[in-house]
Amino acid sequence: MSNIVEINNLTKKYANKTALDNVNLNIERGKVVGILGPNGSGKTTLIKILTGLLRQTSGEVLIDGNKVGVKTKSAVSYLPDRNFLYKWMRIEDACHMYKDFYTDFDEAKFNELLAFMNLNRSMKIDSLSKGMHEKLNLALVLSRNAKLYILDEPIAGVDPVARDQILDAIINNYNEDSSMIITTHLVRDMESMFDEVVFLKDGQIVLTGNAEALREEKAKQIEEIYKEIFGEG
Repeated sequence: MSNIVEINNLTKKYANKTALDNVNLNIERGKVVGILGPNGSGKTTLIKILTGLLRQTSGEVLIDGNKVGVKTKSAVSYLPDRNFLYKWMRIEDACHMYKDFYTDFDEAKFNELLAFMNLNRSMKIDSLSKGMHEKLNLALVLSRNAKLYILDEPIAGVDPVARDQILDAIINNYNEDSSMIITTHLVRDMESMFDEVVFLKDGQIVLTGNAEALREEKAKQIEEIYKEIFGEG
């Protein structure tokens, strides 16, 4: 199977609100895909369905040929858009937690990423800045040998120095045998790493395609296309 993700007629409703409306999307193995849209466009809802945190109202989602469940959770390494570690922990504790939870966790790779991020295992979680939190969370997620990495707004709200380190870590530690989905509304900083882009507006895909082909077709950068679609700038 050439697709790591297959989404067919996916709809998610909350009472009177439709967060995702009949979404169809395939993601090929080995690709880095940007899911682009402003807050409220449906990006996080889509991610939470892919990771099994939410159930769809209707439609089908397959990851590596399997419906979302226990099997797919072992194939997906997920970076949520908020901190997920306990405040009482040290980085050492977070490492042990990941080793206990995930058989594919590579501690040697984690140590390399910590060094790159200027973090050490004795640091306390509640002493870390927002940027340091993001770098630690990313180090944990990238240290798994997963088939699919899902990063939800990995650079939102961090300072420029931390942002550059996070982007470098993603680029330098991405495994080309796996796939990656990144949601963001900060397109300028991230567009160079996308193979494919998906523009999500009001729960619907309004444009999708190969990033380079879209640049050539429209004679615009992905950020300019984003502003055109969402009326920003």
